[in-house]
Amino acid sequence: MSGLSLEGITKHFGSVAAVDDVNLSVPHGTFVCLLGPSGCGKTTLLRMIAGLEDPSAGRLLLDGEDITGVATHRRDFGMVFQSLALFPHLNVGDNIAYALRIRGLPKAERRARVEELLALVHLPGYAERPVGKLSGGQRQRVAIARALAVSPRLFLLDEPLSALDAKLREAMQVELRQLQQQLGITTIVVTHDQREAMTMADLVVVMSEGRIRQAAPPVEIYRRPADSFVADFIGSTNLLEVTRQDGRAAVAGVALPGLALPEGQASARLSIRPEDVHLAAPGEGALTGRVTFLRDLGGTVETFVEVAGTTLTVVSPPRERPGVAPGDEVGVVLPPEACVVLKQ
Repeated sequence: MSGLSLEGITKHFGSVAAVDDVNLSVPHGTFVCLLGPSGCGKTTLLRMIAGLEDPSAGRLLLDGEDITGVATHRRDFGMVFQSLALFPHLNVGDNIAYALRIRGLPKAERRARVEELLALVHLPGYAERPVGKLSGGQRQRVAIARALAVSPRLFLLDEPLSALDAKLREAMQVELRQLQQQLGITTIVVTHDQREAMTMADLVVVMSEGRIRQAAPPVEIYRRPADSFVADFIGSTNLLEVTRQDGRAAVAGVALPGLALPEGQASARLSIRPEDVHLAAPGEGALTGRVTFLRDLGGTVETFVEVAGTTLTVVSPPRERPGVAPGDEVGVVLPPEACVVLKQ
C-alpha cells in the first residue's frame, strides 16, 4: 500500500509498554494529528517513525519499503522539535540552508532555495536576520522552512506550537494547514491540544496508554466517538448511564424514543454533546432536572442541570438564552439522533 504503514509497532522501556501494538495506515498527502494526554505514547511513536527510537516489535513501511532499520538521516524526513532547535549562532538563511550545505549543494542553489522557502513561510527578506531577534511565531516559521528545505518524504512535528500564546497558536494552526495543503506533503503532528487537532487534521489518532483508541476524521471523532475515553477527551460531552427498559434505552427511568442498546446488553454509557441537548418544560419524553448554575460566555450560554444525581451541561447561543434560573425545574430533551451509545 502506498503511504506510511505501521504494523504492530511496540516500544518497551523496561517492563513498561510506552507504545503497544499500534497499527495505522497513512495515505500520501494526509495530515495526521497524534492526540492524547501526556504519557500516552504519542511522542515515542513519532520518534520511532523518525528513526530516533527503535521499535521493540513491529514494522514501519513507506510505499511498501520496510524502513524499520533505516537510519534517521537516510529516511529523508523533515522534523520540527518542540524546542525548535534552531542554531543560535547562525542567521535565518544559514539555519534553513544547513542541511543543504551538508549535502554539498552549491551556494547559489542554497541561496535560491532559502529565498523560495522564506517566501513560502511569509518571511521574505529575513535571510540575514539573527535568530535571536525573531519573535516566537517567526522562529516557528524558520524551523518549518528548515525542515522543508530538503523536500522531505514525510514531515514530522512534535508539539510545534505549544510555546506560542493562544492567539498566535491559532493563527499558526491555520498557516500550517494551508502550507501542508499547498505542498501536498504527508504530515504527522503530535499534540495534546484537541482544538489544534480538529483544526488541522485529515485524520485524528486518539491515543491512551500506548494504544490507539480511535483513528478517524475529526468530525467522526467528535460526532461518533468509539468509547467513553474518546468522547470525554475530545471537546465537552455529557456521559450518562443508560439501561434497557421495554426494549429501549432509558436514562433515569425515562425511555428515549428511537434509541436502543446493542443486543444482549443490559446497560451502557451514552454520550451527547452539550450543544445537542435542549431545555423544555418537564413532561413526557423529557428528563426532569433542576438548574444548578448558569454561565454566560458571550458567544454561548451554559446551563448546568442536575438529573438523577448527574450534572448535564446544555449549551445555547445567546439569542436562544433559556429563561431559567438556578433552582428551576426543567425538562431536558436528548434527541436520539445526537446520542451515541458507547462501547463498554
